[in-house]
Amino acid sequence: MNPQVRSFFDAATNTFSHVVWDPETAKAAVIDAVLDFDEASGRTGSSGADEIVAFVTGQRLRVDWIIDTHAHADHLSAAWHLRERIGGRIAVGERIREVQAHFAAVFGLADLRPDGSQFDHLFADGETYLIGNISARAIATPGHTPACVTHLIGDAAFVGDTLFMPDYGTARCDFPGGDARSLYRSIQRLFSMADDTRVFLCHDYAVPGRTGFVGETTIGAQKRGNVHVHSGVGEEAFVALRSARDATLAVPKLLLPSLQVNIRAGELPRADSNGTRYLRIPLDAI
Repeated sequence: MNPQVRSFFDAATNTFSHVVWDPETAKAAVIDAVLDFDEASGRTGSSGADEIVAFVTGQRLRVDWIIDTHAHADHLSAAWHLRERIGGRIAVGERIREVQAHFAAVFGLADLRPDGSQFDHLFADGETYLIGNISARAIATPGHTPACVTHLIGDAAFVGDTLFMPDYGTARCDFPGGDARSLYRSIQRLFSMADDTRVFLCHDYAVPGRTGFVGETTIGAQKRGNVHVHSGVGEEAFVALRSARDATLAVPKLLLPSLQVNIRAGELPRADSNGTRYLRIPLDAI
């Protein structure tokens, strides 16, 4: 049996979030949900996440999992917010510990234990689980970050930032622990799936000549037409292309606020004695 999927697009961060569920049991997972954040004012909000809450409650779904495919550097995770409202276990890949250790040092977060205990569950490579009666498997796909995990749920693969639409290509690999060679090998794991496997993306950036944003493609379409890594592109050629492209990219504008929250499973910092919460901005460290 294959799942049903409803996707939600956050225009401010070009992010797709997905609700995936078993229509027989109404058991569900939410993948890569976004918390609103205005970097100019420091204001947070939940309008996008609350659309997901409304959909889940309206469809009478029961959420078992709230999954982040990795610690995102371009938006704040709404995982904590969603768990408070619709339940579920917050989960991420087990290599999140490496990301936590690095950024706890960057931000001087002395209270952050880099053991993954902030999450309810850490997925191991190859681990299987269920969404209702539908079989699911966590597949480690490092490269963009060391902790990236693709979730194959029935015929639907949720790939995070590993792949974008074929006309846009692949994820950057210049974050700490990122590696273009690892990304290439991760993508080859994905390319071993059936061509008709549905691929749900975390982001889309519409290229010139294409109107609208798209959050779904297939493995076959990626193999035939991905501009960076279609079938026939070798590892060395990909590493050279990806490395050259990464050298031209700017730091994501929400990297500093998002990582402080996302390595804590989406929990916002606790308030200081004056009742205000603060994020830290390290100077000359990135």
